[in-house]
Amino acid sequence: MPELPEVEAARRAIEENCIGKKIKRSVVADDAKVIDGVSPSDFEASLTGKTFVAAHRKGKNMWIQLDSPPFPSFQFGMAGAIYIKGVAVTKYKRSAVNDTDEWPSKYSKLFIELDDGLELSFTDKRRFAKVRLLKNPASVAPISELGPDALLEPLTEDELFKSLSKKKIGIKALILDQSFISGVGNWIADEVLYQARIHPLQSAASISKESCAALHKSLKEVIRHSVEVDADCSRFPVDWLFHLRWGKKLGKINGKKIEFINAGGRTSAFVPELQKLSGEQAAKAAIKPQKRSSKKNKDEEDEPDSSEDEKTAKNAKPKGGKKTTQSRAKSPNAKRKSIGSDEGSSDADADDDKKPATRKKSKGSSEVDEHQKGNKGNKKPPARKKAQESEEDSDDEDEEEGEEEERVQVKGKKEVAKKVHTGKQTKKRAK
Repeated sequence: MPELPEVEAARRAIEENCIGKKIKRSVVADDAKVIDGVSPSDFEASLTGKTFVAAHRKGKNMWIQLDSPPFPSFQFGMAGAIYIKGVAVTKYKRSAVNDTDEWPSKYSKLFIELDDGLELSFTDKRRFAKVRLLKNPASVAPISELGPDALLEPLTEDELFKSLSKKKIGIKALILDQSFISGVGNWIADEVLYQARIHPLQSAASISKESCAALHKSLKEVIRHSVEVDADCSRFPVDWLFHLRWGKKLGKINGKKIEFINAGGRTSAFVPELQKLSGEQAAKAAIKPQKRSSKKNKDEEDEPDSSEDEKTAKNAKPKGGKKTTQSRAKSPNAKRKSIGSDEGSSDADADDDKKPATRKKSKGSSEVDEHQKGNKGNKKPPARKKAQESEEDSDDEDEEEGEEEERVQVKGKKEVAKKVHTGKQTKKRAK
């Protein structure tokens, strides 16, 4: 996608071919998603008869200065591109226009014909770009909110180090932030960090003076070289990560493995052997694999005993006629039987979250008991009345099973204990 070098190549193409020429006519697409805040007819009327004076850029944004305002401004998005008929302009990987395509392209959002017959077009196949008509583009968002331009206003090494020391976020996320440094996009960030030998997730504040110097140097060199060759990737150095980072394809660079992670919300290519976490982050990263390895070894050691325990538990009869959790899980009939005994109900209720069938059976027993008691019509002492209310509450909970399960998860052990207690009362009443 277009980053600083690609947008700068477009700006230079306009500067070299259009300055001093008058706009004969223009055609603006009826696409409100891209043409922002102005109707196509008003846009066209504002351009006709105006003369190109200059082309400006900051970060990934460009605007054309005419002999009087307002000026057209371009935010390139993911696939925005400037094409000039008969002039070679950098083609992006997501470019929609080829030399053999119709002209102007069906993806054209702004077409301009100049008085000498030269034609140019801004296209956007994916429609993430924004084309605006502004009196002073540099004074309003998004351009006014951008940080220093990585090419035109580079930070000094000391300024960069001071800025990094105040930021605790990952270094890649930081240099992708256009309010920090404008113009750096995903491929530039990956390339710069690879050449500086810095892990994309390394905390910016933890980067050493040495690493900061390497970052400052690689940022300057990558941008300078890519701009010098008009963002023509075929002319990038062969040892750049750029050539191997696309499509998440596993590969190697100079014999070292390339891996992909998410950093700063973007897919990030890096070389683990060269780009290692340092300081506390390195220590934490080393602890995690050890923990996983220890757990795995423990599981392997416990496995034979675990199998023997399962076998023993399956054949053994618990005290008081209780069934074990394992035996209940393997024998549905046994599970239903245990509901009939007070002692068995304690175990069954303890596993309520995992055994909705058990709870439903309990509910059914309670309902029968309620019906029988209703037919008797006898007055109950206060203690009995309280127990009956508990049964009714239990019935309500069973009818709203999904809601109670959610409450159990939120309230934790207290709610589970309450359910067990209520369940016991219900089942004793049922008996």
